[in-house]
Amino acid sequence: MPRIDDPEAFILANTRLQTVSHTPEISLYLADEITPIWRLTEEELGEMGLPPPFWAFAWAGGQALARWLLDNPRECSGKSVVDLATGSGLVGIAAALKGATSVLAADIDPFCEAAVKVNATANSVALDFTDTNLLQSPPPLVDLICAGDVFYDRDMATAVLSWLTAARANGTRVLVGDPGRNHFPKTGLTFLAEYTVPTTRELEDNEVKRSRVWALD
Repeated sequence: MPRIDDPEAFILANTRLQTVSHTPEISLYLADEITPIWRLTEEELGEMGLPPPFWAFAWAGGQALARWLLDNPRECSGKSVVDLATGSGLVGIAAALKGATSVLAADIDPFCEAAVKVNATANSVALDFTDTNLLQSPPPLVDLICAGDVFYDRDMATAVLSWLTAARANGTRVLVGDPGRNHFPKTGLTFLAEYTVPTTRELEDNEVKRSRVWALD
């Protein structure tokens, strides 16, 4: 995917810092509408038909997972954490706020490094970032891997589940947040919590999504 010269300036010019609806302890640079920021992203990168700018929104599964970490700091306090498909960095920020010793935010979107940087700064935390596709290598040996809203596509869901299962076999705790996507796995998880997360019909099929947090068995 092509890169741009100054993604941070693009983000600051086309989003605004706002409180996340279900995690008001955290503020992120987010877009108010999906279509304009999507079009601007394609124009900036000079490529049409790109995936949605996931970094520009706080998706329901990620909000649920971030809420769980904020309410249950034992999950991440004193631990090394990977936030897979981090997007805006929301889940990683929640982990850092609750005492994680290190947080690696991972995403292949060319805007995500800048998004994570400005959002981490806005919340006075430090996150590491990688744009390496972690799914192409064995999972890192860390204490906790978090994955919010990663089961939206059949191929992605298959690859992520295989990778997360390998991580769990290595002894890593794996937490996922999901608002009932079609490709969410039906077995092999332990239910932890359910939250009613406000969203928008631009992003979802309802203005409120019942989003759940699970631990991989």
